[in-house]
Amino acid sequence: MSDTTTTPTTTTADARRADAPAHAIGTRGTRRGGADGGNRPGMLRVGVSRIGFETKGYFRSPDAVFFTFLFPLIMLGIFTAAFSASGDIVPGPGMEGVSVGAYYLPGMLAAGMLLSGVQNLAVDIATEKGDGTLKRLGGTPLSPVSYFLGKIGQVFVTAVLQAALLLLVAGTILGIALPTTSEAWLTFAWVFVLGVATSALCGIALSAVPRSGKSATAVVIPIVLVLQFISGVYLQFSQLPEWMQNIASLFPLKWMAQGMRAVFLPDDFKVLEQHGEWDLGWVAIALVAWLVIGLVVSRLTFRWIRRDA
Repeated sequence: MSDTTTTPTTTTADARRADAPAHAIGTRGTRRGGADGGNRPGMLRVGVSRIGFETKGYFRSPDAVFFTFLFPLIMLGIFTAAFSASGDIVPGPGMEGVSVGAYYLPGMLAAGMLLSGVQNLAVDIATEKGDGTLKRLGGTPLSPVSYFLGKIGQVFVTAVLQAALLLLVAGTILGIALPTTSEAWLTFAWVFVLGVATSALCGIALSAVPRSGKSATAVVIPIVLVLQFISGVYLQFSQLPEWMQNIASLFPLKWMAQGMRAVFLPDDFKVLEQHGEWDLGWVAIALVAWLVIGLVVSRLTFRWIRRDA
């Protein structure tokens, strides 16, 4: 197996690879395409072993930690501090209202899932492709399955930590009341797991779009930012024009935010949704559909080396 730590040019990704143990790259003696190379338990074992490596690399990157891990928490604090003086948000006359922080918490949780999966992986994989990291990994016994298991596992680890931090700060510092029923937390669990998995696969698929690692941030961040504005994260979804709501409904973030609102907001707030209901069945259908789309596109477009390189 080739040594991935002796390249003449030092980059952030290279530094991360330099700390990788042998089992984080591949299994010595395993030949790609050979009888052992197709061993699925081996691929799963290597993929799981890479999760810790990828997670350490994530937290060693200050920009990734700020823009994907802490950003939703910072925005929740800003919205709460800036708009709390205007009073509670009420869905209609005689209905139960909630504080500004409580209203924006579901959107920030959904944004965190999108940032952890789509933005993080799209930029990270495109950067690794641009600086030659993927080319070097392609020369090792590491399979794409193991590589992506490590990436997706890292997204789940960081998304869980991020959501836990958001809920901890919301409940203790911002005084936001959290759900008390097992039914609400069960809904939270499946929306969260499905949303994170969908975001991760869509991020892998989107990583094929930037033509270089240097352009990855410029390509990915505007897409993610626009989706947040039209999907009810920063603006109240009910106040957006109908045509904008229809466009947002074509993408997964709108459904993740809607699912989270069903968990954290009183039932009266469902009248503000596009069809006056939480539509959790449609939330599941939309997220599963995007998960399949992300999986198929990732499978068709992933290359260790760009074809036009």
